[in-house]
Amino acid sequence: MEGLVAQVSEAKGRFLSRSRQDERKGAFALCLIDGMSFAEESVTAALHWALDDIPMIGGSAGDDMNFRETSLILDGEAGHDCAILVLVGTDAAFHIFKTDNFVPTDDKLVVTRSDPARRVVLEFNAAPAAEEYARTIGMDPASLSSLSFASHPLVVRVGGEFYCRSVQKVNDDGSLSFYCAIDDGIVMTVAEPTGMARTTRDAFDEVRKRIGTIDVVLGFDCVLRQVDARNRQVTQTLSQIYRDNHVIGFNTYGEQYISMHLNQTFTGIAFAAPTP
Repeated sequence: MEGLVAQVSEAKGRFLSRSRQDERKGAFALCLIDGMSFAEESVTAALHWALDDIPMIGGSAGDDMNFRETSLILDGEAGHDCAILVLVGTDAAFHIFKTDNFVPTDDKLVVTRSDPARRVVLEFNAAPAAEEYARTIGMDPASLSSLSFASHPLVVRVGGEFYCRSVQKVNDDGSLSFYCAIDDGIVMTVAEPTGMARTTRDAFDEVRKRIGTIDVVLGFDCVLRQVDARNRQVTQTLSQIYRDNHVIGFNTYGEQYISMHLNQTFTGIAFAAPTP
């Protein structure tokens, strides 16, 4: 990743030299990345290091939950296993934010055997991963689906805050594939969703307190939030909240927020309406 850091640092220098803004005001970075690359964490960390004080937001491309191949398009050309970084300077006031709707329970799952390169957990608590996860949430392993994963997300604690590490799918050997990086020894906590519409509405209310009237929001919404919203019959309510707050964007296989790759989260950058 040293080459990437050097390349982005050089691009940042050119960007700032042409911009009327300094790196602490009026500039942000937009990152779009292949959602099947298994590289979001390392790329996001490298970009954050190179960008220094320029905040970054973004999302991982998906393929409608087929988990075969995703694409990015730049200058009319489609690419795979790649990322696009856009540096933006603006005179508009903006605010980068995130929101989620899960609360941790007391149930813990320790990764005791995994394949980090493929983001696959083979064992939780020294038992087959899918069986142990299903047992913990009170389900039959044969019944596990994207709905199960959306309704019973797994979270890890980082710096006193919980971040979701969403399950992608059950594999034929009873292992579990994840949307985020995993490794042996990680302690995961089973979480329960709560009030998606309420927490999302509250997040936009907080944005307005910071920047005033919202002109537009560029948003990245985890595909599992869409699954969970459909299950809880709040899809129309959530869509109306997005319309009311002028959200444009897409459902993702993961969200980039400052220095982290997240799951089951809405991340966005809100721009203030022009003042008369």
